[in-house]
Amino acid sequence: MQWKGRRASSNVEDRRGKSGGGGLMVGGGLGVGGIVIVIIVMLLGGNPSSILNGVTSTDSGQSQAYQGTAEEEEMADFVSVVLADTEDVWSDVFKQNGKTYRNPTLVLFSGSVQSACGTASSAVGPFYCPGDEKLYIDLSFYDELKQRFKAPGDFAMAYVVAHEVGHHVQKLLGTSQKVDQLRQKLSETEYNKYSVKLELQADYYAGVWAHYEQGKNLLEQGDLDEALTAASAVGDDSIQMQARGYVVPDSFTHGTSEQRKSWFYKGFESGTIQGGDTFQGGL
Repeated sequence: MQWKGRRASSNVEDRRGKSGGGGLMVGGGLGVGGIVIVIIVMLLGGNPSSILNGVTSTDSGQSQAYQGTAEEEEMADFVSVVLADTEDVWSDVFKQNGKTYRNPTLVLFSGSVQSACGTASSAVGPFYCPGDEKLYIDLSFYDELKQRFKAPGDFAMAYVVAHEVGHHVQKLLGTSQKVDQLRQKLSETEYNKYSVKLELQADYYAGVWAHYEQGKNLLEQGDLDEALTAASAVGDDSIQMQARGYVVPDSFTHGTSEQRKSWFYKGFESGTIQGGDTFQGGL
C-alpha cells in the first residue's frame, strides 16, 4: 500500500507506556481473543450492555517513558495514515447516503488499556469500544499476525484497522445497538449467530474501504491477497483448530475463515453500504 508521505489522522491517542490497570474487558475485537463478558456484573444482576454503551473513559495508569523500536514507530505512522484514509472514505460514503460521519479515535497502547468498555489486555487483540467510539490496538499484535497467523504485509495490518472502523460504522448506523439488545433475549448459542453476522458485516465494511483505496490507485500488487489471508487467518474455525485441534461451531462469534474472506471480498467488489446486509433483513 502506498502510504508514506501521505496525510496522517490527528485522531490518534498514544497511551503506550501507560498501565491500563486491572480487571476484565467487555466487547468484541477482531476475534483473536474472543468476546469476554464481565462475569461479575452478571452475577450481581447488572447488565453488561450498560458498560458497552457507557460514555465515559478513564485512564488511571501511570505514564512511563516509552520508546518503541524503529519498526514499531513506522507501524504507528502507518496505522495513522490508514485511519486518515478511512475518515476520508466513510465521510464520502455517508454523505452519499444522506448521513454525517463522525470520526473515531485510534488508541495505541501497550500491555493493557482502560476503555469505556472496561480494561483489556493485549491478549484480547484489537477491539472497538462503542461507549467511547475508540478503536484500541497494541502494535505488538502485528508481530503475532505475521508469526502466529502467518499473515504478513502492510495491507494485512490495514485490514485490521479497517475492520475495527467497520464496527464504528455499525455504531453510527445503529446496527450494533440492535444486536446488543438481543443479548438478554437469546441463549448464548442463538446470540452467537448474531455476533457472527455483526463481525462479518464489519469485514464487509473493511472491504468497502479497500474498494475506494483501489479506486485511488493506492493498492500495490499483492495487497488484496494480504487482506484476504489475514481475514482467513482470524476465522473462528482456524483459531479454534490451531488452539485445540477441533472446532465448536456453536461457539463461533466471528465467522469461519471462508465467511470472513467472502464478506471482505464482497465489500471490495461492491463499495456500497447496501450490499453488506449479513442479517438478510432479519435484524
